[in-house]
Amino acid sequence: MAEAAPIFHFNDERSFIVEEVVARVSQAARDPLLLLNDAAWCEIRRLEARPGKERAEYERFRELARSLGRISESERRRRVEEVARHYAKDIAGNFDPRVYALSTKVLPTALSLLLSPKDLKLGLHASNRLREHLVTQGPIERIRALSRRGTVIFAPTHLSNLDSVVFGFALDREGLPPATYGAGKNLFTNPFLSYFMQNLGAYRVDRRIRHDLYKEVLKTYSSVLIERGYHSLFFPGGTRSRSGMVEEKLKLGLLGTGVEAFVHSLRRAHPQRVFVVPATINYMLTLEASTLIADYLAEVGRNRYIIEDDESTRVERVVTLVRKLVMTTGSVVIRFGEPMDPFTNRVLDDGRSVDLRGRTVDPATYVTREGQPVIDEARDAQYTRELGEAICRSYARETVLLASHLVAGAAFGKLRDAFPGEDLFKLLRHRDEVFVPGDEMERRVADLVDRARALEDRGLVVLGPGVRGAPAAAILEAATRAWSGYHTHAVLRPAQGGFVLGDTNLLLYYQNRLAVTGLGFHPGRRRG
Repeated sequence: MAEAAPIFHFNDERSFIVEEVVARVSQAARDPLLLLNDAAWCEIRRLEARPGKERAEYERFRELARSLGRISESERRRRVEEVARHYAKDIAGNFDPRVYALSTKVLPTALSLLLSPKDLKLGLHASNRLREHLVTQGPIERIRALSRRGTVIFAPTHLSNLDSVVFGFALDREGLPPATYGAGKNLFTNPFLSYFMQNLGAYRVDRRIRHDLYKEVLKTYSSVLIERGYHSLFFPGGTRSRSGMVEEKLKLGLLGTGVEAFVHSLRRAHPQRVFVVPATINYMLTLEASTLIADYLAEVGRNRYIIEDDESTRVERVVTLVRKLVMTTGSVVIRFGEPMDPFTNRVLDDGRSVDLRGRTVDPATYVTREGQPVIDEARDAQYTRELGEAICRSYARETVLLASHLVAGAAFGKLRDAFPGEDLFKLLRHRDEVFVPGDEMERRVADLVDRARALEDRGLVVLGPGVRGAPAAAILEAATRAWSGYHTHAVLRPAQGGFVLGDTNLLLYYQNRLAVTGLGFHPGRRRG
């Protein structure tokens, strides 16, 4: 079961993992002078604008920069090792089985009581209560079997800072082992999220640090974990989707560590199979929707800014969101895609990789040269690019369309028809200006659902539990009920005889989930 997973022994191995990372990074350093100079230059520039608690770090890199020209080659290698160890210790996570037990046994009951505090009997049925609202789909039995045969890399879409918590709960509920995962260091300032992340295998990723030495430490840490059998969770989109769209292009850095880990395990003559499982996380409501779409539009409008604060940092917003989500069955759907190996071959229940014709293939043949496993950066980068493309194709097929996505798509279609030819930013200015009669709104929803069903019949998308077979009026009611009272400005405001298109930014955000399917407006493409 899950308790047999290697992560339960992580703390016993933590120091050994750190030292293995340091040794590999140090040995692989081809030009210590260039590596250290790049690190010092980048960190001095970053830290000089941040006086105070990081002053000591700033002075340390200034001293390093001044001394590089005078010290010997061996001393430079020692400095690489020193800096790598500093970063590896900062990155490395922690796993406390007691916190895991709390999060998987006590937290669901407490959360359910929070959602319905008047129903004291609910504590006895917490898991069933949550099961109604968090739906998991896909080849779960096969993934469970594969997790016993090798290391599983889960690669889901990324919409919210709640994703890792929700995904972790889904893994436990389905008898799948817990996974390590990288989380932005800024998230550890959130008291609620930080407590669980710090004790459930999350490792810290400081996205402010951009030099090659840090990136090598981070990637090597990931590779070592995979080799040692630690199942991993990557969000290959990088950060949360600001637009709400399903990722169509991925950041491949950590994803490529699957190939590297496989090669290293072959070199040690202890092959560790690596399996990649794409997944989509689909919400009726997104906690940070307002902040994320504002950030996206600012970036598209060439006025980019960094989110310093959003809804996920405020506990009361989390509570409000969860209470809204339980109003609708299947308001969160996690859908696992078909498992594949790092070379995009389909994987069967027994762990065998098969090609498109169903013939068994040996993954080792992809990374051997003259009978020996070798790391080839150009070759492995190409494998990783192809893996990223395969994951994106899986995302498109496994995207689950919920009521909020379809109703927003229908409403945004009305907005575009009302102001033909206007660009995106002009369209979004028409907040609270457009009235849609109720019967027209229902027709638009019904038409969109019919088109979505046709795509589902072809295996190109998935309709959510509350959408499949439901009449347009029920879908419209489910979306407006979910939005009502959650977002500060009404997304779709009921009015006499129909609806007024309210917060156009949020209409765009929720309809963007349709973009990858071709059903809705795609902000990145011109209107055809």
